[in-house]
Amino acid sequence: MRLLYHLPLSPYCRKVRLVLAEKRLPFELKIERVWERREGFLALNPAASVPVLEEDNGLAVADSGVICEYLDEAYPDTGLIGTTLGERVEVRRLVAWWDDRFDREVTRNLNGEKYYKRISGLGHPDARALRAGYANLRPHLEYLGWLAETRKWLAGNVLSLADLAAAAHLSVLDYQGDVDWSVSPAARDWYARMKSRPSFRPLLADRIAGFTPPAHYADLDF
Repeated sequence: MRLLYHLPLSPYCRKVRLVLAEKRLPFELKIERVWERREGFLALNPAASVPVLEEDNGLAVADSGVICEYLDEAYPDTGLIGTTLGERVEVRRLVAWWDDRFDREVTRNLNGEKYYKRISGLGHPDARALRAGYANLRPHLEYLGWLAETRKWLAGNVLSLADLAAAAHLSVLDYQGDVDWSVSPAARDWYARMKSRPSFRPLLADRIAGFTPPAHYADLDF
């Protein structure tokens, strides 16, 4: 059985979980406390970061971007990065938007301060970072809403890795009650569609000790 080393509230790990589920590839999850720098894990990924996917044949694939590209090449029946050059450019542009820009401006300031600091023993959240994260979240939600209003899915006519990346980041923030969905009804409707997909059910069932999600987190009609 393939194994995914992960942390439950990592958006990058959640993105890979969604990709595996959309491709209907069975896998097991193993929580990896990366700050402990376990020797066996360092042998798989010297960068000591998750996610890491270990295939049945022993192949270890590190970094969520590399993992997703690998899975789309190795298991192409359910393609998630587009078929034409134009489609692939747009999917990758939006994945970079969420995994780079959104992460830098929002996820690190909210999830990083509330979740990663606590589990790794790095102290209390920085109030300035939290304020910045909340302020930055609004324009991102508005842009997401614009995409959702003008396209069937974020990158075009079909579900893609862009949708999964966006949903992964927003899901960890929603778990902590940080998303004001009233900012963009279109973004909320898109996220409701994502939550209704079978691939999303395991994420909605996640419960992390010491972190209780709001009542609407698992509600498909939130």
